[in-house]
Amino acid sequence: MSTENVLEIRGLKSSFFTDKGEVPAVNGVDLVIPRGKIVGLVGESGCGKSMTAKSVMGLLKYPGRIVEGEILLGGKDLTKLSDRELREHCGKDISMIFQEPMTSLNPVLKVGRQVQETLLVHDKNIGKEEAKRQVIDIFKKVGIPEAEKRYSCYPHELSGGLRQRVMIAMAMVCRPALLIADEPTTALDVTIEAQILRLMKDLCRQNNMSVLIITHNLGVVAEICDDIYVMYAGKIMEHAPVFELFDHTRHPYTKGLLASIPRIGDNPEFLHTIPGVVPNMLHLPKGCAFANRCELVQERCRSQMPELVTAAPDHECRCFLALEEEDQNGTGRKGGGDR
Repeated sequence: MSTENVLEIRGLKSSFFTDKGEVPAVNGVDLVIPRGKIVGLVGESGCGKSMTAKSVMGLLKYPGRIVEGEILLGGKDLTKLSDRELREHCGKDISMIFQEPMTSLNPVLKVGRQVQETLLVHDKNIGKEEAKRQVIDIFKKVGIPEAEKRYSCYPHELSGGLRQRVMIAMAMVCRPALLIADEPTTALDVTIEAQILRLMKDLCRQNNMSVLIITHNLGVVAEICDDIYVMYAGKIMEHAPVFELFDHTRHPYTKGLLASIPRIGDNPEFLHTIPGVVPNMLHLPKGCAFANRCELVQERCRSQMPELVTAAPDHECRCFLALEEEDQNGTGRKGGGDR
């Protein structure tokens, strides 16, 4: 475990065991989050992004469970901890912001008390009055106006933007090393979205905190991320620093996602889409999961799963076309077999 990395995920496999068979929602994922960096995990709905986050947080519920792999936080493998030991880390060392704050907050408890409880659970030496003071202070830091007044509000009395700020305050109040944000701006309008993204970026820089932001919106990752992982059908398809990935996109799936973003000047009657749908995870194809939707598909793509290879410095790609380019350039392949 490198001291420069807050979190290292190695070969993570998480499955749901149903009457019809095993569903590999996360299928051999490797992911690294450096200290003080913002990392984006992107892909369509159903690709395994949220399941990866829930695996890290220990939130997979029956019939789901982690099958194999390591999740290293500060040198500790979270997959080896008991539920009690994991709860000590979650909220303190690692926190999570969920998609919809209205369903994540308790509707019958005042928001200040809910954030205060997080602090009291993880710091046994703090009193209620000091905890309240710290909650009001974090409310101010996340940009909640009239923080003392908002402390006594119920969730329904706040706007969507303020509720999301409360969720960020709850996640930040114990000063975690890692913040996981699962679609944190989905329910917000674009103005509030920009404010929340700017806030997360500022908090990351001020506290030397790392962030894993999960989204299907490439505009979001372009705005705040340092590195991007592109996920499809439970596997990482491409990984690179943000500017490298946007400037030198290699995987056909990533190219399709980028082409699907509407741009000023485009024909309003034509929007690019990726044909087909994400495959049924219960019946994954033998080869590349993207083969049936790929415009550049080759025959071997339907029978062989390409490895995740180093196609350029700091740029990994799971595609035979990238492998051919790698061989032509003479760059080295990453070891470890299929990843």
